[in-house]
Amino acid sequence: MATTADLSPEALAEEVAAQSTLVNELRKQQADNATVEEAKKKLGELKKTLMMLQHAAAGGTKEKKKERMLLKTRRYVRELRCYHPLRYFVPCDSLATGTRDYGPGEMFCREHIERIVKDCFTTFGGSQLDTPVFERKEVLTGKYGEDQKLIFDLMDQGGEQLALRYDHTVPLARYLAMSGGITNQAKLWQVGKVYRRDNPVMSKGRMREFSQADFDIAGAFDVMIPDAEIISLVCTILARLDVGEFTIKLNNRKILDGIFEVCGVRSDKIRTISSAVDKLDKMAWADVKKEMTDEKGLDPAVADKIGEYVKHKGGPELLDILKADAALMANSRAKAGIEEMGTLFTYLKAFGVIEKLSFDMSLARGLDYYTGIIYEAVVEASAPPSFSAANAFASSSTTPSVANDIPPPAQQSKKKAKKAAAAGEEEEEIDESQVGVGSIAAGGRYDNLVGMFAAAAAGEGKKAAGLPCVGISIGLDRIFALVWPKWVEKGMRSKETMAYVMAAGDGLIAERMELVRELREAGIKTDFFFKAKPKLPAQFAAGEKDEVPFAIILGGDELKEGLVTVKEQKWEFVDGKKVKVESSDKGTKVKRAELIQWIKDTTTFKEWSSGKLIA
Repeated sequence: MATTADLSPEALAEEVAAQSTLVNELRKQQADNATVEEAKKKLGELKKTLMMLQHAAAGGTKEKKKERMLLKTRRYVRELRCYHPLRYFVPCDSLATGTRDYGPGEMFCREHIERIVKDCFTTFGGSQLDTPVFERKEVLTGKYGEDQKLIFDLMDQGGEQLALRYDHTVPLARYLAMSGGITNQAKLWQVGKVYRRDNPVMSKGRMREFSQADFDIAGAFDVMIPDAEIISLVCTILARLDVGEFTIKLNNRKILDGIFEVCGVRSDKIRTISSAVDKLDKMAWADVKKEMTDEKGLDPAVADKIGEYVKHKGGPELLDILKADAALMANSRAKAGIEEMGTLFTYLKAFGVIEKLSFDMSLARGLDYYTGIIYEAVVEASAPPSFSAANAFASSSTTPSVANDIPPPAQQSKKKAKKAAAAGEEEEEIDESQVGVGSIAAGGRYDNLVGMFAAAAAGEGKKAAGLPCVGISIGLDRIFALVWPKWVEKGMRSKETMAYVMAAGDGLIAERMELVRELREAGIKTDFFFKAKPKLPAQFAAGEKDEVPFAIILGGDELKEGLVTVKEQKWEFVDGKKVKVESSDKGTKVKRAELIQWIKDTTTFKEWSSGKLIA
């Protein structure tokens, strides 16, 4: 019997594919951990052997890591092409890790998402802001806790140490401090790209360069009113986007910090322990506890006390359990947070979004600047697929829910990758099928961040006024990862062109241009073929490629009579493919002077202008 070393690269590739299928099936069947690990070990050995054979066949001219990147990028692009309207192949060496291109169809979908978000921002009274994509490094450092290591540093430019912005929140706080708006009350929003030096999971919208949309309310207002406004805003946005069922997880840093104090956590360890607790949405409690005790030096007995609190989740009724805890209510910070949550629930009920909420005691948010209410928006795809017991959704029960003691395969792989990196070895490739999308929006209250910048500007030893703020960051790429497959399934268009002007017989180029101008001036998006005397089939083919619903045909004799021919075109799905609906209809004669109103009065124009497939 031949060994793997005796097999050809093609035969070995087939074995790799078969073993990969077996691993995925074992995961779906929730086989025992030992069986899954044994199958994964064999898969890793097969991949390693295949890579060595390919390396030898190529003459050993490429580094092993570059070959793996080549294979991974090709696989990603191959998966992407099934949705891509242009079906082109992007050479792997043209893209940096954690970045990607968006084709016309995808950008049409992304613009649709952004339009909804921006419309909601302005509906809620926001004003737009824009800040630089890079900042002085000292502006960004010291604000993100353990995530500070993810900041992208830039090479020294003209004596300045710079870094790409990690989010929009810190630049906003810097802007407010610099503009002297410490006493202002404002609603500000901005949309733009941010950068994080993280391990990307491209298919889930988790990248190193990605777009975020932020809405923040700055100023001193009555307790919890602006906080409720922000949560109402994000519920409005997600309801308008096709992301499916969503839940807003809520907690309060004051309650969480009070719990840590009551349980015996030293003040200098509160933020680092909080960061560990925040991983309960994707890790089992046993692993979170191990991180707190083994890696961060917390007493196991203290960790157990914390566990009794942070496993709780529910609705407003959870407040009754917390209020009945005498030790917790004796802590001033926890008591203030509990009172704030009671007020918040009252306002959220008035906004009509209370059913979308989950009071989740494990929610911590890793960033250092949060001081009060914190929240995340999650969907079913947020948690790792194999982590069925993750605390991801609202529950009507206030009984503590305990996560599975077996960590998901993605978490195990992540730990192995970290160990390999620490040892200087090649990192293990992330299994993207076992990684969740994560939260699609998140934020909270940060009352001290603006004051931090104002104090720095005032000089050492001088006091500076602060400015309370609360806000939300929406991950547009993660939302796109959820919306795009549905967009494709529904047959959504890749552009908004509504009319295509054609000529039968003589080219009539001047007449076509004149009509195109009139239609565009009337607000009807119009195109035409860039040839003086094109053939009619070529013009139809160009219009059909863009799925243009109105084909407007000009003829010399008809123009003399003041008429044009309009043919309405529609598409439908047949065996999973979108095809044009064939029709014997030769079109409708319309008076040229009445053409614009005729088009606008049609059902096709009114409905299809939204980008939907009509058939």
